Amino acid sequence: MEIAPAAGGEAPGAPSAAEGFAAAAERPAVHELGLLLRAAARLDRAMDAGMRAECGLSHTMFEVLLMLARARGEGIPQRELAEGLTLTSGGTTRLIDRMEQAGLVRRTPSAEDRRITLVEATAQGAEAFGRAAEVHARIVDRLFLAPVAEGDRPHLLTALRAIVENPEA
Repeated sequence: MEIAPAAGGEAPGAPSAAEGFAAAAERPAVHELGLLLRAAARLDRAMDAGMRAECGLSHTMFEVLLMLARARGEGIPQRELAEGLTLTSGGTTRLIDRMEQAGLVRRTPSAEDRRITLVEATAQGAEAFGRAAEVHARIVDRLFLAPVAEGDRPHLLTALRAIVENPEA
């Protein structure tokens, strides 16, 4: 499969390869998506640094505990956690191993299907989540909400939901 056309053979009057390369980088959609991705990465880095410094949890560990808190005491299959975190199966296993060693979660076999391992928060994990949720809220307020005018927030959230809920994604 050829990714780019072969060098040379440009039609007279057509933009050069360098011009086409630069023009592709200047498309508004490229800039706009880049802004979204840079904003998300910046927020993620700030969240991770703040939670590590104040709670000893990575942002990804917080996300696991958040999913478990939303499950209201029901264990979540480890595979489902992997999908929610967009981690590989191996990456999720290593993360849950570290969280289990830290006393934040425990694995239990599913009563309905012994092939499934459920992950649930421990009391220590719930306590750590409570502390981390306060740090999370402060960082969200400072870095996500404060820079956006209050009147623009509903539009921003509507747009983000539309992206997340797009059935074509």
